[in-house]
Order: sequence, then structure tokens, then C-alpha cells
Amino acid sequence: MRPFDRRLFLTGATIACAAPLWAQDDTWRAVIDRARAMDQCHALMIRQSGVDVVSGVFRGPALGRAVPVKSVSKTIVAALAGAALDRDELPSLDATIGQVAPRLIPARADPQVADITMENLVTMQAGLQRTSGANYGGWVSSSNWVSNALARPFVAQPGSRMLYSTGSFHVLGAVLAELAGESLLSLARNRLGRPLGVDIPAWTRDPQGRYLGGNEMALTHEGMIRFGEMYRQGGVFDGVQVLSRDWVARSLQVRTRSPFSGLSYGYGWFLGQARGEAYALARGYGGQIICVVPGLEMTIALTSDPLRPARSGGYFGDIMRLIEDAIIPVARGQLG
Repeated sequence: MRPFDRRLFLTGATIACAAPLWAQDDTWRAVIDRARAMDQCHALMIRQSGVDVVSGVFRGPALGRAVPVKSVSKTIVAALAGAALDRDELPSLDATIGQVAPRLIPARADPQVADITMENLVTMQAGLQRTSGANYGGWVSSSNWVSNALARPFVAQPGSRMLYSTGSFHVLGAVLAELAGESLLSLARNRLGRPLGVDIPAWTRDPQGRYLGGNEMALTHEGMIRFGEMYRQGGVFDGVQVLSRDWVARSLQVRTRSPFSGLSYGYGWFLGQARGEAYALARGYGGQIICVVPGLEMTIALTSDPLRPARSGGYFGDIMRLIEDAIIPVARGQLG
């Protein structure tokens, strides 16, 4: 792969972008044209073999500005669970809420709540009624988000199936903060932001002052890329072991499956395969994406309008076709 040259700009219609959009060479032109045609897509950055091969803005904020990544936040909180394991703050993912953070359990909760494990939370298999979707507004309007999430009725056995719920990650974030004696913001900045060289702005807090686990974080595109690159390289970034290789490997193993997209799910990452290449996906509302393709030495950051939905049968499907049918084939050709 040739070294990056910032003089290689695409010409024509793409010059009308909110910021210069460049590609390393013309082999990426079709990818850029296809992404630009998706009117919800704001920006695209692709790094392969440590080199930026595509970067730029179609519409929306500039690349250097932190933007809402929505439920990509869940993948970041999952990484913080790995950091807690690496530091022996969390004894194991088999540890239960009753064992490590019993004071978070409200008196009105089902007694079985105490037996929910950290693995149940990080895979969204807690079995409790979801706080996402139609239930999200009522949940964030409650006076105590942790208590509200844990006092919900069981609709499945813990560990039996994925129930996509921001509440599970908010509880996980609260547990991690309790164990470390620090806020989730402090953990994110010290354990991820600092070694990655990434600024993590403060974000939404619940009525008790706990930072929301699983939504509302913001990152720059470079920050998204660096986070993905760290996972791609087995937890290492710029020579520093940010997360253990064991945690990264375990995170990218199939634990359950999404009933919405059909993708598998590990610890905070959706998992799929296309054209013989395995990939891991952090996904946020509206089409906020970090995609890691280890076999092609590639990480993708794609951001979109955070106010418009991105359903599996709509815009998210368009994103997946962009990745699977356009980006992966070109990236494979570049390595060949």
C-alpha cells in the first residue's frame, strides 16, 4: 500500500462536501460515491494497515469535532468492564450483582435480580423487561434509572436470549463505578481516553449523578478509529496494552444473537462475516458505526444524522451493504 498523500483529493461533486473529502487513490472512488449518496451519512473514515485511505465529511460537523455516537457507548462501557477485570476490581464475569454491588438492588426488585451476572449485563441477556425502544422515554423520566431498570419484571430467564436494553449497560456502568470508586467518566478518560490519546467529553448523567452507561457519549472520528484500532490490534495502541489480549479475544466470540439485525453479539460488539472476512461492529442509533475487520487490517468510522432512525431494513441495511459489498472488496484488493 502506498504512503498517504494529502494531495490526492477527489474531484467533481465531492468538492461540495462540508470539508475536503479525500481518498488515498481512485480505487476508493466508488466507495465514496456510494456513501455520499446515502443522505443520512455524515462522514466516513477508513484506516487500513495504519494508513488513512478515506477520510472526509459529506455533510454535518467537521471531522475534528466530537459527535454523538449513541449506543456505540455500550461498546465503550463493555471495554471498561474488561479494564476492571484486568485490574482485578471485577472478580469475573460470573460475578453477580448481589455479590459485587448489592446496594444497587432496590427493595422492590425480584429476588432473582441478585443473581444476574456481569456477563448477563454485557451481553444484554439480563432477562428483565427492556428499557430501550418504546420504554426508553419512561425509563429516563424516572427518578432513579438503576432502580427502575432492576425493578422491572423478568420476561426471560437470564442468559437465555438477547433483550436489547440500555438499562443493562447503565447498571453495568454503575457497578463498574462502584467497584473502582470513580465515576464512569473518570474511568473512560483514564483507562481508554488517556492511553488512546482521545478526549472524552462529559455526557448525560442520571438523577443520582451517575454517567449514563450505554448512550449519549461523543467522540471524534479519530477517536472512533483509535478505539477500533486498539481492538483490532489485540488491545494494543501505540505500543501500550490498553486492554488485555484475552479480553479482546473473548469480546469477539459469539455469545448471543440480535433478534433485530440477525447479527451475532459478543461483549459489546455485533459480529458478522462477509466475503470470508469476520468483522466486529459497534452500532449507535441513527447509523453511528465503528467496524473492525481484523483480516484486512482495517477499521471504519462512519457517522450519520443522530436524529433519524437507522433500521435493519432501511438505512442500517444500506450501511451494511456499503461495508460488505463495497468497502471489504476494495480493502481486500489493496492488501493483495
